[in-house]
This record gives sequence, C-alpha cells and structure tokens, in this order.
Amino acid sequence: MSAAPADAPVVVDRGGRHHGGVPAPAADASRDARRRGRGAPLRRVPAPGEVEALGRAAGLAAVGVAPAAPFLTTRRHLERRKAAGLHGGMSFTYRRPERSTDPGAALPGAQALVVGAWAYRRTAPAPPPASPDRPAPPAPPGAPGSAGPVAWATPAPGSQAVPSPGRTGAAPAGTVARYAWEDHYGPLRAGLREIAAALKAEGWRARVLVDDNALHDREAAYRAGLGWYGKNANLLLPGSGSWFVLGSVVTDAPIEVTPPAERVADGCGACTRCLTACPTGAIVAPGVVDARRCLAWLLQAEGPFPPEHRVALGGRIYGCDDCQEVCPPNRRAERLDPHPAAAGSGAQPSVDLLAMLAASDDELLARLGRWYVPRRDPRYLRRNALVALGNVGDAADPAVARALLWALAEPDAIVRGHAVWAARRLGRPDLIATVADDPDPLVRAELATAVPVRPDSRPAAVPVAAGRDDGGRAAVTADGGER
Repeated sequence: MSAAPADAPVVVDRGGRHHGGVPAPAADASRDARRRGRGAPLRRVPAPGEVEALGRAAGLAAVGVAPAAPFLTTRRHLERRKAAGLHGGMSFTYRRPERSTDPGAALPGAQALVVGAWAYRRTAPAPPPASPDRPAPPAPPGAPGSAGPVAWATPAPGSQAVPSPGRTGAAPAGTVARYAWEDHYGPLRAGLREIAAALKAEGWRARVLVDDNALHDREAAYRAGLGWYGKNANLLLPGSGSWFVLGSVVTDAPIEVTPPAERVADGCGACTRCLTACPTGAIVAPGVVDARRCLAWLLQAEGPFPPEHRVALGGRIYGCDDCQEVCPPNRRAERLDPHPAAAGSGAQPSVDLLAMLAASDDELLARLGRWYVPRRDPRYLRRNALVALGNVGDAADPAVARALLWALAEPDAIVRGHAVWAARRLGRPDLIATVADDPDPLVRAELATAVPVRPDSRPAAVPVAAGRDDGGRAAVTADGGER
C-alpha cells in the first residue's frame, strides 16, 4: 500500500470513542486536492512533534494531539446527567452538549485538536510584614509560607488575632482554590496561541479554546493522551496529578495523529479518598459529580447559598480543593517536587473577609473580577463572604459585628439574609434585631430557619451600633456613636 501524502485530509470514525486507531487518509473530496488541481501551492502540515515542542517552549507542561472527532459518549453522559439534574443549573459544557462535544462546531472542517496543560501548583507568596495592629499571620497547615489575606481596608484599632479555623492574622480570611490564586488561563492561552500562530503561518485555520464552553476540555485532553479521568472527574497527568488547567487549539490542519499504543492507564485503582473527602458528598459515583452539592459550583451559582451546605463551606469563598488535596497522585507529585514555582506577588491564597464586605461594587469587581461572578453582580461575592464569616469569624471581634450590622442594613435582600445566618451562626442574635420585622420573603425565611451555633463562639465584649454613611451604606462604630 502506498503511503498517503503528508497533507492528505483524514476521515475520522464519528461513532467511536477512544478506539486508538489512526484515522484513515481520504483520497477524494478534499479541498486541498481541488486546490492542487488548480495549481495552488501545497500547505505544509506540521508534525505532532513540532506543535508539541512549540507548546513546551511556551511553558506548557504537556501537549498532545487528537483527532477532531465528536465526543459522542461524552455528549450522552452530559445529556443524561443534565436530565437527572446533576448539572445544578450549571451552563458551561452542559448548556449545549451537542456543541461542546463537537470540535467541528467550534471550527467547521476541524481535523485535529492540539491540547495543552498548564501547571498551576505554586508556592504561596510570603506573608505580609507584621504591624502593631495586624500581626503576621501564621501559615495554614500544609502550606509553608502561605500568605495571609489581602487587606483592602485598615483593621479596626485594637483588633487582635484570635485563633480559629481559617483565621489568619487580625482579620478572618476566606480561602481561595489554588487555580484561582492568580490568572493561570492567561499563560495557557498564550502558549496555545503560539501553536495556533504557527499553524496559521502554514495557511491553516486555528482557533484557541481556553475556559470556553465551546469544548469539553478534559475529554479533549484525555483523547490527546495527556492523562486519565480520576474518580473526582478531574484529569490526572501521569507523575504530576491534577493541578493543571487545560485548553485546546482546534485546527483544520490534518496533523498526523499517532495515539499511544494504549490510552493513559487508570491510576486510581481501588482508591476512593476523593469520594469520602468531599465535604458534601458531591461525588456521587466514581467520575460523577452532583453540582447541586459541589461547593466550588455553589459559590458560583445564583441565588441564596443552600442552607444545608453553609456549615460545610467553612471559610471558602472561591473554589474547593479538598478532592485534589487528598489525592495520592497529587501528594506523590508534591513529595517529588516540594518546591514548585513561586506564585506572583499579586497571588491571593486568601482574602480578608471584612475588606470584601467593606469594598464598593467597583472595588470588588476590580480586585476579584477575574473570578466567575454570576451576572457580574458583587452581591454574590458578599453572599459568599458572609457565609464564610459566619464559619470562621470571631463573635467577640467588634470589627466582625460592625461588618454584620452593615450587611444587615443593606438594601439587597440576598446580603441581609446571609448576614442573618452569619450572625446567628456566630451566636450573635442581638445583631439581627434591626431586621426582625423585615418584610422581604428571603429574609423572613432566613429568620425562620434554625442555624447551628458554632461551639467556639463567644459573646461580643464591645457594643456596636449601626447608622448610615453619606453614600447610603451602613456605618457602624464600636462605641455606639455615629460617624
């Protein structure tokens, strides 16, 4: 059998999944064949090794190539889970499974996917220097040198650190999932653009898809041989674990796809640590996550935070890493490489909850706007901060009481309702007297719902009072006066 020319288009089996076969070259109906017949110059097809080397040179941790066949089995999974309600209202790849599982919908005539992974495991930046009003925060367990909260506001004079879960320094801190400490999608996108530019220079079309609902990125990476699916539904790279963000270049270049003899072998075995470690039991079966219980998704969803999961949220304000932190391949990777690259100076492993609540809408979006915020509405950042504050704040701290009184006086019922929960969680029912007759149904529901009081809560030692500032926002003082 004669060898097919390097630039021959490929025909992909559209009904199979992970079959591992090399797509067969087609000898007819080829646009390139028609162009050659008209005397058009040939377009060179880069070899897989070339595009992989480009991605590596741009800082990508892993690069692979896969045929651009539709992900038919993945589509069926998405449709069935959506019908069962497991998507929990999440759009992303669930919105239009027929689109997010077909590379050809993102780029008509797509022939290949070049998939890249960017590592985001980083050493946390150094904590801020100590000051008389704000002691240097201790490093959380398991995170040597971890940074304290990013302060947006001056702490209340005399406020002192009180040890409690999630507490760093003089202010209660909300924790952030590792992938969101800083922007990791930017460098991933830049690396993939290097590959796309090289393909375009050869005359091919190419589209970069990063954090995009147009393509199911984990399935693309799986097909490209980058890793295997863990029982927490993340993709794990051999020897490196799951601390990666993923993206693809969809191209009409018929890059020769030579899959490995076997797909990346499952590395989980009988391990079920991620299932048992999930604080809400959201991993309902190996590889199946119920988004209605997943804290990472609930922090991004609209509406009130589900009361049944608020205690489990702890001090988290964005993302949840529990299922990854207990994963043996991740722990093994950390033992082999205990000192990854340092996070940037602007990285945010945690955020000052009181500063979040004191910030204006514009300030919140300017500082945290790269996170996914439903409808770009800062109310949801405040909602999350209030639940976290109820779980990790100090009931005796006047600054915490002032923040709650401000939130209880907000025009937004979502904010007032979650402030009710936080105050009661901290054992401060005295603070909610101002909303005892609140007519809003959401606030009424919060007032009527039982809240488990934290066993470590203590009554406040300093009286607080609320007022309004010139901008119509609540203003409170530790001595009961006005400002």
